[in-house]
Amino acid sequence: MAKGKRVLVVDDEPKILRFIKANLQASDFEVITAETGAQGLEEFARHNPDLVLLDVMLPDISGFEVCGQIREMSDVPIMMVTAKGDPHDAVAGLDAGADDYIAKPFDVQELLARVRAVLRRGAVNRDTFAVNPVITCGTLRIDSIQHRVEVGGQEVRLTPTEFRLLGILAAHPGKVLTHEFLLTSVWGNEYRDDTHYLRVCIGRVRQKLKQAGEDHEYIVTVPTVGYRMTPPRAQSGR
Repeated sequence: MAKGKRVLVVDDEPKILRFIKANLQASDFEVITAETGAQGLEEFARHNPDLVLLDVMLPDISGFEVCGQIREMSDVPIMMVTAKGDPHDAVAGLDAGADDYIAKPFDVQELLARVRAVLRRGAVNRDTFAVNPVITCGTLRIDSIQHRVEVGGQEVRLTPTEFRLLGILAAHPGKVLTHEFLLTSVWGNEYRDDTHYLRVCIGRVRQKLKQAGEDHEYIVTVPTVGYRMTPPRAQSGR
């Protein structure tokens, strides 16, 4: 998984930057570094990394803004580095389009595990698309081969995590999928209780479908239980 993968690390603390770089390189990652948001955006455009590890606190522009700008041009996996014990930063990072976050100070093994998990999510879920590489639900079309989503003929750009989540829901139309099932299927067993990941990701997918001109609410909330993918003709409520 690591060999040949390129990671851009953006952090303004030299010691942390060196620490992260050394440990990623020791695990066979290629590492590019930047100490400001502006430099991070330049390095991103220059090197097209497979993953961005992005600190929230930067000297020029915030990590949230950098994340947002990257999201305007790419669906690359992004992991935010937040302050310890600040849930607001974590949720704000997910809202900005990040796929995951890790709080300082962190254990190097935890960092490496999360990096690998985020990269795994970028791969196509073979189980989800094993029977049919293209899933349709109403005017929604999910193509696993081209990694493309359309609704009403309009392309919807999703991050790898969003694509994986929508694919799993669409593969089980009409069925209620629990929070735990979705969290473990998309993020992994270690995330089974982190419902804020799911809530924020569902919100982003809904917003993107709506921005593409779709009025129908494909993803229906089942309070305290989970979510259900509902084709237009079968919609019974939100």
